[in-house]
Amino acid sequence: MELVVYNARECDPKKCTAMRLYRFEKIKMVFQLQELPQGAILLDPFAERALSGEDAEIARKHGLVALDCSWKQIEQISRIRARMVPRALPYLVATNPTYYGRPTTLSTVEALAAALVILGDKTSAEEILNKFKWGPTFLELNREPLEAYARAKDSTEIVILQRQFMPQE
Repeated sequence: MELVVYNARECDPKKCTAMRLYRFEKIKMVFQLQELPQGAILLDPFAERALSGEDAEIARKHGLVALDCSWKQIEQISRIRARMVPRALPYLVATNPTYYGRPTTLSTVEALAAALVILGDKTSAEEILNKFKWGPTFLELNREPLEAYARAKDSTEIVILQRQFMPQE
């Protein structure tokens, strides 16, 4: 499955997880939105549907896309949403040094790895996370939810499942 990252050139290249993946030739990186593959799964925090295993065939055929841009710039997603298949990741907790322990604030590599596990490719997820000393911790900390999400039959089931992993108020 092709992993593609749009890089908006907004983060410190030394801390950027996407840049490290690119240097290890684990992803294709693009710098212009029009270079993104049509019909690919777009990891979109504003998507109406959650990513699930039923999206695996689309991802294998057209690719999986992550956006490496600040939240201030994330609205540019609307320009590309129509030519891609937007999907939101379910509830997970970050383990990267910048946002350790924060729910839903994943680095690019964490988002891609989570998507790979949900789509049934845990081996590739482990491979990209192993490029970071803290990477394997992501799978350990999120083991239970990721296993549940990977078994879910569709987006609706993912949305229901994630509630059991969210802190109760």
